[in-house]
Amino acid sequence: MASFPTSRIGGYDISRLMIGSNSFHGFSHFSKARSDWLRRYFTPDRQVEVLAAAARQGLNATISMQRADYAAVLREVEAQTGVHIHWFATPGGTETSELKEGICEAAELGAEFCLPHTMWTDARLMPARGEIEEAEEVIEYIHAQGMRAGWSTHRPECVTVSDRAGYDVDVYVQIFNSQGFLCQVETDWVASVIRGAQKPVLCIKPLGAGRIMPPTAFGFVYSHIRPQDVVAVGCLSVEEAEENLSLVRNILEGQRAETELQSTRSKALLASAD
Repeated sequence: MASFPTSRIGGYDISRLMIGSNSFHGFSHFSKARSDWLRRYFTPDRQVEVLAAAARQGLNATISMQRADYAAVLREVEAQTGVHIHWFATPGGTETSELKEGICEAAELGAEFCLPHTMWTDARLMPARGEIEEAEEVIEYIHAQGMRAGWSTHRPECVTVSDRAGYDVDVYVQIFNSQGFLCQVETDWVASVIRGAQKPVLCIKPLGAGRIMPPTAFGFVYSHIRPQDVVAVGCLSVEEAEENLSLVRNILEGQRAETELQSTRSKALLASAD
């Protein structure tokens, strides 16, 4: 079983690359047709196949909404590989009562981390007052269920407000990619917030939901974050998972992020002469 660079988050050693789950659950951020195809394609067995390949290369974490079927997938991955996959669960809800139901479900399913989803968190972010409404109540509730707390947010202000308020959380989720896809402000500002955060940051959508080439995407993100920060990426296949891991491993070892160039007839004259 291979090893992979880790960060210490909430008392756990977490691989600096983890597998995202939007592809598994059919959220393409691209088109209805692609989302429909993903939901049809990604059976539990195919999810296990991708996650197990990543686990054998040293990845030990995932981020997802709380789902019983995904909990079963994670148990099967551990049975096949011997690697326990740490689960960063993101329950949501428009009302806090609904969120608390999701928190309880996440705990029952075995999640170690609970990060209320942006649909709850960002709706309660009050920058002018320097607070997230009901934050302390929700954090206390998460801790009471035996999980580490954090915020899943699309707004970088959530990170700075939480830090200044001193909320007892262990990690932040923040969108970050070279195109600024779904980022709320310019990428240099997002990078500054991440580097200034008092807690580790879990960067999501590094490929811009498939809009950015992996060498460009990973090279950009890892060059702008800190050793304690981690990145989550969705993968469509075992081959893609293995390629992404190889790219990131090279980057973290100080090597150039390169993959085999895809040859087509239109690029024939671009090849170096022998």
